Amino acid sequence: MNPRERWLAVLNGRRPDRTPCDYWGTAEITDRLKKDLGCADERALWERLGIDKCIYLSPCHPRSPEKTWHLQSHFAVWHVETQAIGYGENLGEYQEDAFHPLAEAGTVADIEAFDWPDAADFDIAALRREAQKWAGYPILGASSEPFYLYCRLRGMERAMEDMVQRPEMAEAVLERIFRFDYELIRRVLTEAGDLVDLIYVAEDLGTQQSLLLSPATIRQRLLPRMKRIVDLVHSCGKFVFHHDDGAIRKILPDLVATGIDLLNPIQWRCRGMEREALARDFGPQVVFHGGIDNQQTLPFGRAEEVRAEVRDNLRLLAGGRGYIVAPCHNLQANTPTENVLALYEAVREFG
Repeated sequence: MNPRERWLAVLNGRRPDRTPCDYWGTAEITDRLKKDLGCADERALWERLGIDKCIYLSPCHPRSPEKTWHLQSHFAVWHVETQAIGYGENLGEYQEDAFHPLAEAGTVADIEAFDWPDAADFDIAALRREAQKWAGYPILGASSEPFYLYCRLRGMERAMEDMVQRPEMAEAVLERIFRFDYELIRRVLTEAGDLVDLIYVAEDLGTQQSLLLSPATIRQRLLPRMKRIVDLVHSCGKFVFHHDDGAIRKILPDLVATGIDLLNPIQWRCRGMEREALARDFGPQVVFHGGIDNQQTLPFGRAEEVRAEVRDNLRLLAGGRGYIVAPCHNLQANTPTENVLALYEAVREFG
């Protein structure tokens, strides 16, 4: 089986020749791995490690200089300004918000007057060309992450206050984001659906201990629109990849009820996210993706501990609808190469 066949087998409830695996990593560690393993490019790295890499793509916009598949991080399109913030001792950097274009908006009219991007301006033909380069790999073709984007447009503190104290503002912003997301995903599925397997329908609702917002607020403000996008994706015969960080156990039944197909990242050391309980309660309904701890095991554990975690996850998570082995978020630059090798060698051995 090739990577795409493995993913589709799991997503369709069939047994692949082995458990598939994916890769998430920062640019810094990806570049280091290519150097350490003598790989000329990322495709060679996936082949060297035996990774069933999901290829994360998006349509592009003529105003966007950002090179990312995550549409909400095409910051120029949204008039969000960022600055590079380094971490560690020159380990790498992340782009952090520096200007929120809707921070001073005080009325619904201010929201409506914002220069919202038009889904018609995105280039689906470019997405098709890029997807055609990756025959044999699963393709993810667009993304929706409304509250993540809301926090960049308004600033996180104002966004959270809006959700409770200024519901008219929250509804105005979320409705405009939804209209954009729905129309662009509809275009992707209509014009490139023959090449796309998954759509990313996500949020970042959890901390290490609990939710950022109350379950009631999430149910009222976020999930109805999410359900409409999930239904759109399913109506075109495609699958929904849902990412939601942290301790989200209280809202998981509601998320699963929207119809998501794949649940990522399975941060099982967060409160309430124990693997046994997740497998028991949601294993028959969703494919688990992730679960190899990138905060403790991968950067600070020994190679044999990484192997043991892969083995444990396969035992605990693969018995329901299925499991795709991957780091539970981006591998960080302080992760030893030997631990990355141990991760993917263990998939081949135990999966």
